[in-house]
Amino acid sequence: MGSTRPVPPDTKASTTLRRRAVPWGILALWVIVLAVAGSFAGKLGDVQRDQTGDYLPAGADSTQVATVQDRLPGGEITGLVLVYHRDSGLTAADRATAARQVASVTVAPGTDAVKPPAELARSTDPKDFAAVQHGPAVTSKDGTTLMYALSTAAPAKNDDARKALVDDVRQRTTAATGTDGMTVHVGGDGALAVDARGIFGSLDGTLMIATGLVVALLLILTYRSPVLWLVPLLTVAAGAVCARACVYALATWTGITVTSQSAGIMTVLVFGAGTDYALLLVARYRDELHRIPQPYDAMRAALRGCGPALLASCGTVVAGLACLYAADLNNIRGLGPVGAIGVLCALAAMLTLLPALLVLLGRRVFWPLVPAYGSEPERRRRDLFAAMGSSAAKRPIAVLLTGVVLLGALALGAFNLPGALKQDDSYTAPPESAVAMTTLATAFPDRSSRPIQVVTPTGGADRTLADARAVEGVASAERGRSGGGWTEISVTAKDAPESAGETATITRLRDRLTGAHVGGASAQALDLADTDARDRLIVIPLVLACVLLVLALLLRSLVAPLLLVTAVVLVWGAALGIGGLVFGPLLGFSGLDPGLPLLTFVFLVALGVDYGIFLMHRTREEALSGAAPRDAALTALRTTGGVIASAGTVLAATFAVLTSLHLVMFVELGTIIAVGVLLDTFLVRTYLVTSANLLLGRAVWWPGRLARSPHTTEPAPPLVRTPH
Repeated sequence: MGSTRPVPPDTKASTTLRRRAVPWGILALWVIVLAVAGSFAGKLGDVQRDQTGDYLPAGADSTQVATVQDRLPGGEITGLVLVYHRDSGLTAADRATAARQVASVTVAPGTDAVKPPAELARSTDPKDFAAVQHGPAVTSKDGTTLMYALSTAAPAKNDDARKALVDDVRQRTTAATGTDGMTVHVGGDGALAVDARGIFGSLDGTLMIATGLVVALLLILTYRSPVLWLVPLLTVAAGAVCARACVYALATWTGITVTSQSAGIMTVLVFGAGTDYALLLVARYRDELHRIPQPYDAMRAALRGCGPALLASCGTVVAGLACLYAADLNNIRGLGPVGAIGVLCALAAMLTLLPALLVLLGRRVFWPLVPAYGSEPERRRRDLFAAMGSSAAKRPIAVLLTGVVLLGALALGAFNLPGALKQDDSYTAPPESAVAMTTLATAFPDRSSRPIQVVTPTGGADRTLADARAVEGVASAERGRSGGGWTEISVTAKDAPESAGETATITRLRDRLTGAHVGGASAQALDLADTDARDRLIVIPLVLACVLLVLALLLRSLVAPLLLVTAVVLVWGAALGIGGLVFGPLLGFSGLDPGLPLLTFVFLVALGVDYGIFLMHRTREEALSGAAPRDAALTALRTTGGVIASAGTVLAATFAVLTSLHLVMFVELGTIIAVGVLLDTFLVRTYLVTSANLLLGRAVWWPGRLARSPHTTEPAPPLVRTPH
């Protein structure tokens, strides 16, 4: 650039060849990669595990119980519950109908299955599980509800067989009811597992389609082009396919826990972070096209300008996610590498495939707003942020204090967050099994519908049984299966499942029963909450330390990183507070997923700091060029505000897609992160960080050289050159 020396013909020819060959070569490579990855991406659902026991560490008491139960004779048994209910009270005709239905789907106790266990384990034909046995009819005190407990030889670990059985029982009981006003629902552990699998199994496709539509709409509004929006959308989709294939391979080789939650979050991360990277790159590329005639050369300049910043941004997110590996919960620990793979695949696609496609399509891809060589770039959004910066500069102290007070006031809403989320309350649209269990809990308030499972060495089983019956809060305890030196004891608590009373009973059982393990669904929920509390104490400080270290290295300061981290922590608190004001009072949610505070913290800190990097490093660049602190802060906001606003809007919208799912956990997660990103983008970065920069002046760069001298020749680090 700027040289008038003629270019030799050979050099011109090689340059032209390179301009054509490089993008086509990258595109061909991606076609090969996608052809290979596509065959594995669809298999990700095969390695996903969504049972509560899969989330817990191997050393948890309830995990020990589940392990022993799988080895006991008869472990291949699925439990169901038929629940008949009429609000005004069951009639004699209702009871007769229920008895006929139960007889039609069960056989007499002691009847053997029609096939050996080895064949049953591979079967999906409901007829092969004809030996469904039932217990006695149990009627509620108010006469509104009738319950039959069913058990069958359908293998509990054969998902297809269990689904076939549950579907068959539901079809036959529902079709035979024929009594107006009486309802019949199939519940129990087997039905709960089938319904959960159905809901989780539909998440991937639903989330992919919904996220793609949201991103497409935002890109159309941003670019105002009928073609340009397709390029980043196709690129991010390619990154998502590669990410799914890589996660499948990792789970297959290493056995890490991949849940529907982590797979869904990975999809959102790929689309959200990938689209952010595309916005930054395309914005810089558009600017370069105004001053460079050849698209290939303009893209090289754009990659030199914003590529390092994208690497720094991705590195911060990956570092934050890597801290999740210190967690004990398998699903949280697994989310670390799963999310990191998603972000890395998104970055790889945006730094290779997207540039290749844009170069091959040329300037016409921006039609109708084609950036002409030698023309001036559009600056309207920058004028908006210049006005916002000027308003903050007039009264920086008032703006900063008002913002901090507002965030602090919102954070107080966190005290109104609901308690721990119960299994029956996990759905925004409860499936049939959840309705059945809720009906049972209401009809039998003095009887738990989910027994507490105890396993004890067989030699001390009688003593354990006697001790269990003597524990306060225990309604009954019965001896069950034995084998391999262990005996199973089924304990029924007096209090409802997952209530404070039942939790106290589980704690007393664990204190009293020496050498035994206490498990079951409620004990697993208790272990999840306890382990998650431990993980928060470990992971949150680790994430803060990691992010502070990365920022200190990038910005060569201690004050600026502390400012940015303090800002995102305030945002996290305010977002949780808004959740407390919305989840219970407006949405009617009765519980909060125990892992939500940790997950939202990691994502809001790691993702929010990205935008801080763009803003603060631009401020540092201006200061290094000799600008006064005030001018540096306002120029940084004016030049980066538009890109940050677009990126923040896209990221918030992609996480908001989670709220369309039928799981309370995803609605809560998507709401908090989306609200937090919007607060960070339009309030904290625009006003609070800028006001703090204006007040601190050069002190924001302490102890670096910029804090000591108004004149410096220190070069800007090439790693994080900020995109315009």
